[in-house]
Amino acid sequence: MKFTVAIDGPAAAGKGTIARSLAAQFGFGHLDTGLLYRATARRVMDGEDPLSAALALQSSDLRRGDLRTAQVGQVASKVAAMPKVRTALLDFQKNFARREGGAVLDGRDIGTVICPEAEVKLFVTATDAVRAQRRHAELSQKDPALTVEEVLADLRARDMRDAGRDTAPMTASADALLLDTSELTIEEAIEMAGAAVIAKMAV
Repeated sequence: MKFTVAIDGPAAAGKGTIARSLAAQFGFGHLDTGLLYRATARRVMDGEDPLSAALALQSSDLRRGDLRTAQVGQVASKVAAMPKVRTALLDFQKNFARREGGAVLDGRDIGTVICPEAEVKLFVTATDAVRAQRRHAELSQKDPALTVEEVLADLRARDMRDAGRDTAPMTASADALLLDTSELTIEEAIEMAGAAVIAKMAV
């Protein structure tokens, strides 16, 4: 069976949590496409050219323990705005999306560019303030000096870059289900997303 769930949205809206939960619930493979760009960014920070880094990416790069830092996130956002880098990583994502057994992909352009034919499309969002609080709670464990204001500024800068880039900007697909998690519990958001998948599978 080939069944694709495409989940898009800005950072810290909850799309990764929802994606992992759906993959576990339905037995689908999961790809956090942001990790591809973070892993490429990490190689760039180590001195490689962006395109060379993307072309040379290995599965082991995705398992590095230093990909979730704010600094890597900023570089990843810049790298992701480069058309040649996006093209280099396109086939990997498209092939994963149509793998046998089903797939869940989360990122910024899954429903619009990577998988416009996805059976289920979700656009997961939340207010800037809520997202900043969530991301701060995550990052401050490693960097206690980090402030919510700094995280908020970082998120807004990334949003502008991701939504404003010429190639594959972050935007909701016209047929995507909008899921605002600002006032939802994790369980409620997962339940709503799961219901969308079940409804489509029953068709």
